[in-house]
Parts: sequence; structure tokens; C-alpha cells
Amino acid sequence: MGARLTPNREGPPSREELAERFAEEGLRSRWWGNAAGDVYGSHAHEHPKVLYCLEGSITFHTDEGDVDLRPGDRLDLDAGTSHAATVGPNGVTCVEAFVE
Repeated sequence: MGARLTPNREGPPSREELAERFAEEGLRSRWWGNAAGDVYGSHAHEHPKVLYCLEGSITFHTDEGDVDLRPGDRLDLDAGTSHAATVGPNGVTCVEAFVE
């Protein structure tokens, strides 16, 4: 179990580019966002989760350490990986999908 960060190296993608990336992997995505400082308590999912940050920032807190996401960064969470999250100072907009 774990979390893998793929940093953005090409500049922030558009919503359309992120939707295409998920479609290429056969994943149905959903968008969400939160205000600055919002917090998610520790939890885990029964399926793997793929997440991209579009705007703002968010820090995921895992047993392996913190993972900071910025625009264009991708986070893959294995099923059963315990994680919490704290939204950055400018809020965050993300797109995610669960791998079944």
C-alpha cells in the first residue's frame, strides 16, 4: 500500500487535457474543490484512487509522509492506503477517479 506522486513537468494542464488523460486510462472522473484550509480526516478507500490537481494545492498526509500536490501533479493511492489531507492557502480544484 502506498502513495505515488508524479510531479507536473509541463505546466498546468487544462480541464480538457485532464479529462482526456482519465479517458485514455478508461476511468470516469469527477471534479471537486475545497476552500483554503479545509481538512479531510484520515480514511482509506477499498479501490485504488487516481487524482490530479488542477488549481491551488493540497497536502496528503500518509503513513509514509506528506505528499504535496500542485497544478498538474498526479497522485496514485493504492487501495487501503490511509490518508488525510489539508487544502493549501488558495484552495484547490482536483479531478479524481477510482480504479475498479
